[in-house]
Amino acid sequence: MPPRKLLTVRQRRLGSELRRLREHAGLTLAQAAARLGADRTTISNTESGRFGVSSQRVRAWAEHYKCPDAAYVDALAAMAGERVSGWWEHYRGELVNDALDLAELEYHAAGIRSVQVMYMPGLLQTEDYARSVFAETVPQPSPARQRRLLSHRLQRRDLLDRCDSPACTFLIHEAALRMTFGGPTVARSQLCHLVRESDRDNVTIRVIPFAAGGFPFASSSAHYVYGAVPQLDTVQVDTATGSAFLDAETSLVNWKAALDRTEERSLEPERSRDFIRRIAQSMEA
Repeated sequence: MPPRKLLTVRQRRLGSELRRLREHAGLTLAQAAARLGADRTTISNTESGRFGVSSQRVRAWAEHYKCPDAAYVDALAAMAGERVSGWWEHYRGELVNDALDLAELEYHAAGIRSVQVMYMPGLLQTEDYARSVFAETVPQPSPARQRRLLSHRLQRRDLLDRCDSPACTFLIHEAALRMTFGGPTVARSQLCHLVRESDRDNVTIRVIPFAAGGFPFASSSAHYVYGAVPQLDTVQVDTATGSAFLDAETSLVNWKAALDRTEERSLEPERSRDFIRRIAQSMEA
């Protein structure tokens, strides 16, 4: 099959997991090629994500690699069998790939845990708030691009309405709650929206108050996206130049521990709702 011209984070991840399977089996590319009866270049291109792979081949390779984890193999086979083009592909070529990759990760997520320090979580932003955030982008996008950014941001929220929506926990710092993007009216409406969204069965909102003091990775906002199995978890971290997608075992362990410690210092959900309501009431139009 022809090589892919553009790789998504999820496609690269499948390839890297196949490479890990081979390496855990203690096989070089040449040894794997001999065992699988395949060309080593094909294996290399598949492991890099440049070549697609069928579910049947994933299972065959896993069997040759003697992988004992059936749930892990099933999850990899399911990734290989994905053929549906997601809604985010309609923005391909218009928005940065990082934004599309994040939407794809959210779509397939078994669960999401997010920590936000200066902004509201993207999945919980109102239209007016999101528009105000994009208006502060430097360099400022054209009106047409702003409309596409806004459309994409709002479409991400549909995830919460799905019957199989992942359970989402949002840890929001008090600083983000007090930032008045768009002015007091927009900010107050955004806070009221948070309170309403917290009533969803699949949404938990917890506030990190200033009084909680410091917490791990306080300068970073991040999404911890749970995969079908723990080996397929991914962390998306905002950086000055875009998004970083982390899946190394050490990164996952460290970020999960950091989120655990941060959540321990946050307010319980009901106290968080009261906290948000008080800030909203204090904002004058």
